[in-house]
Amino acid sequence: MALTLTKWPANLMDNSALLSILKARFGYDSFRGNQGKVIANVLAGRDSLVLMPTGGGKSLCYQLPAMAFDGVTLVISPLIALMKDQVDALNANGIAARFINSALSSSEMEQTLSEVRQGQVKLLYAAPERLILPGFRRYLRNLDLSLIAIDEAHCISEWGHEFRPDYRNLRQLREDFPSVPVIALTATATEQVREDIIAQLDLQQGQVFLSSFNRANLSYSVQPKSSSSELLTAMLQRLGGQSAIVYCFSRQETEDVAEDLNRQGLAAKPYHAGLDPETRRRTQENFAQGTVPIIVATVAFGMGVDKPDIRLVAHYSLPKSLESYYQETGRAGRDGLPSECVLFYAYADKAKQDYFINQIEDPSERRNARQKLAKMVEFAELPTCRRRFILEYFGESWEDENCGACDKCVRLEEPFDATEIAQKVLSAVIRTGERFGANHVIQVLIGSRAKRVLELGHDQLSVYGLAKDFGQTQLRDIMGQLQARGLLSRSNGEYPTLTVTDDGREFLRQRLTLSLSQPNATPAKPSRANSPPDTECDEGLFEELRSLRRTLAEARNVAAFVVFNDASLRRMASVFPRNVEEFSRIPGVGKAKLEQYGPEFLETICNYAEANGIPHRTDSAPPEARLREEQGEKDREPAERRRGATYEATEELLSGKLPIGVIAQQRGLAETTVIGHIERLADAGVALDLAHLLPDGERLNRMAEAFEVCGSSFLKPAWEFLGSEFDYNELRLARIYLRQEGRLPDG
Repeated sequence: MALTLTKWPANLMDNSALLSILKARFGYDSFRGNQGKVIANVLAGRDSLVLMPTGGGKSLCYQLPAMAFDGVTLVISPLIALMKDQVDALNANGIAARFINSALSSSEMEQTLSEVRQGQVKLLYAAPERLILPGFRRYLRNLDLSLIAIDEAHCISEWGHEFRPDYRNLRQLREDFPSVPVIALTATATEQVREDIIAQLDLQQGQVFLSSFNRANLSYSVQPKSSSSELLTAMLQRLGGQSAIVYCFSRQETEDVAEDLNRQGLAAKPYHAGLDPETRRRTQENFAQGTVPIIVATVAFGMGVDKPDIRLVAHYSLPKSLESYYQETGRAGRDGLPSECVLFYAYADKAKQDYFINQIEDPSERRNARQKLAKMVEFAELPTCRRRFILEYFGESWEDENCGACDKCVRLEEPFDATEIAQKVLSAVIRTGERFGANHVIQVLIGSRAKRVLELGHDQLSVYGLAKDFGQTQLRDIMGQLQARGLLSRSNGEYPTLTVTDDGREFLRQRLTLSLSQPNATPAKPSRANSPPDTECDEGLFEELRSLRRTLAEARNVAAFVVFNDASLRRMASVFPRNVEEFSRIPGVGKAKLEQYGPEFLETICNYAEANGIPHRTDSAPPEARLREEQGEKDREPAERRRGATYEATEELLSGKLPIGVIAQQRGLAETTVIGHIERLADAGVALDLAHLLPDGERLNRMAEAFEVCGSSFLKPAWEFLGSEFDYNELRLARIYLRQEGRLPDG
C-alpha cells in the first residue's frame, strides 16, 4: 500500500491541546526540559535524535504523538522486560499498546498482530532482531505506520558501550518507510556516538535535542573496596527496605554478595545470565513489585530496568567505561527523588576488565575499549568534583565550584602534615623517569617485589620502599590531591603517566611545607544542593499507600510503579487529598488512573487521616501545619511512632481473634488496609496467629497448590488458576500464613 505521512490534526496544534492530552493521559500539567520541543518536531513530521538522561521523560516524546497520529507507532526496544513494563504503564493510562517478542505464544502473537492490523493499537513494541524476519517486514508494510521510535539508540554504534549488531537492521526501516519520521532516543552518547547514530539511521535532515546530562537528584561517591562489605551493609540498612541495585563483576560475586547481605538480615537476590530463565523472570518481577528490595546483579540486569524508585545503585567492581557507569547509575532516582550512587574501587579490579579487553580481536575496537577503561579509572581516582568530570566527558560544561552532591565536594577536611609523603611521592615519580603511571610508582614506594619493578631495577632506587607505612589506596588519594594542587600532572590517553610540574619541582627545591586532607577522609553526607528537596510527607500514610499499591499491582500482574510511583505516593501523603478533585491534582494521576485507582486510594487516605486526627486542609497548606493537632497547635508525635502505633493497634485486635471485617470497623480502616498491616507485621518477623482467619484445610491446600503450580507468590496467577470462587483478600491472608509456615518463599 502507498505510505503517506500522517499529519497532526490542525485542532491539536496549539500548546493548550497538547497539555490537555498530557494531563488526561499521563497525569502531568506541564512538559519537562525539551519534551515540548521534541514533540513539536515529531508532530511536524521531522526526524529527531533525543539525548535525555534516564528519568528525564524520553518515552513521552513518542508516546504522546502516538496518541494523535491516525496510524500506529512502532517502538524498537531492546529487552522483553522493558517492553512489558512500558506496555503495562501505557495500558494503565488508557493507551492501547502491545508488544511482540519470543515470550508470546503463537496464539497471543496472532491476536496481537490482528489487533494492530485492525487499528485497535496505538503503539507496537518490538525487538530489533525481529526486523530480520521477512514476514514481519511484509506485515509492517501493510500497516498505516505513523512514527518509528528507536529506544536505546546508542546500541547502533560500534563506538558505544553496548553495541548490538541487530540494531544495524534498523537501516532497513528507513529503506522501507522513507516518508515516516524517526525519533532515536538515548541517555548515553558521546559526540562520536551521536554522529554515528545520525549516519547509521540517516538522520542528516533531522534535529538533535541535547538535554543536560546532569542528574541533580543523584549523589556520587567512591569508597575503598577494602571496606565494601561493611559500608554497603550500612547503606542498605539505612534505606529501610527501599529498592537498590548492587552491580558486580562476575556471577560468583553476585552470589557471594547476595548471600552475605542475607546473613545481615537484608532481603537480596542474585541476578545473572547463569540462572535459569524462570528464576531470572521471577527475581525481576519480585524486584518490580517491591517484594525483593535488593538485586545483586551482573550487567545482565541491564536496560530492562524501568523501576523509578531505586534509591541506591552501588558498583561492587569497576565498570568497563564511563558510559556504562553513567547508564547504570542512571537507574537510580528516576522519579526525581534523592538517590545515591556508590563505587567501591580497588585498582586491582582494572586487571579484570583488561583480561576481557585483551580478548577483543579487532585492534581499533580493543584500543577504544582501553581508552574508555582508562577514563573510568581516572574517574575513580579523581581528586576533584566527580559530577564535573562526568558532564565534561559527555561534552557539557559545569561552572559551579562545588556540586554539593559528590564525595569530593562535601568531603570532611581532616588536615595532616603531608610534607614528607609528598616529597617521597614526587621524588619517586622523578626517579622512575616520569614515564610510568600511578600503579607502578606506588609499587616502588611500598617496596613491592612485582616482576616489572624487579626487571627495571627499580628495587635499587633510593625511593624504593619509602612509603611502606601507607596503603595503596591512601597513596592514590594523596597523588590525586597533589594533582589537584598542581604539583603532579597526569597525561591523557590509553596509558596515562605521571610527571612532576614546575611547581612540584619548586616544592622539592625550596623544601616547602604542605598540608593535605587525611587520605580517605570520611565523606560528609551529600548536601544535594542541586537536588529537589525530599518530599515532606507522613511516613505512616506513605507505607499504607505502598502496601495498597503492592496489592493492586499484584492483582493486575504489573510492576508496582505502573500503579503509581513513589513521587506520586509521597505527594498524596503530603497533601492528603480527600476527594476526586483534589486527588486528580496529584502528579501522575490521569483520567484512567483516577477512575481505576482513585476510590481505593482515597478510602485509604481518608481512613488514615480520620484514625490519626489529621484535619482536612487544602494542598497549599504547609506540611507542618497538616501534622499538628487542631487543638492548641501542639506538635504531633513523630511519624515513625504513629506508624508503629497503627500497626500495633491492628496486631492487638488480631490477637483477640477478631475477624478482618470487625478489625477494619473498629479501626475505621478498609479491609485491604488491615490486611496490608498484617503483611507488614509478618514481613517484620512478628509471629502472628492467623488460624481464625483461614478457611478449612482443603481450601487452604488448594490455594497452596495454586501458588506452587504457578511457580510464583503473585496473586493474579493463583487467582486465575483457582477461578472466581476465591477472592484476593482470602488469597492474601493465605499467602501470609503459608510464608510464615515456610511453605511459600518470601519472594
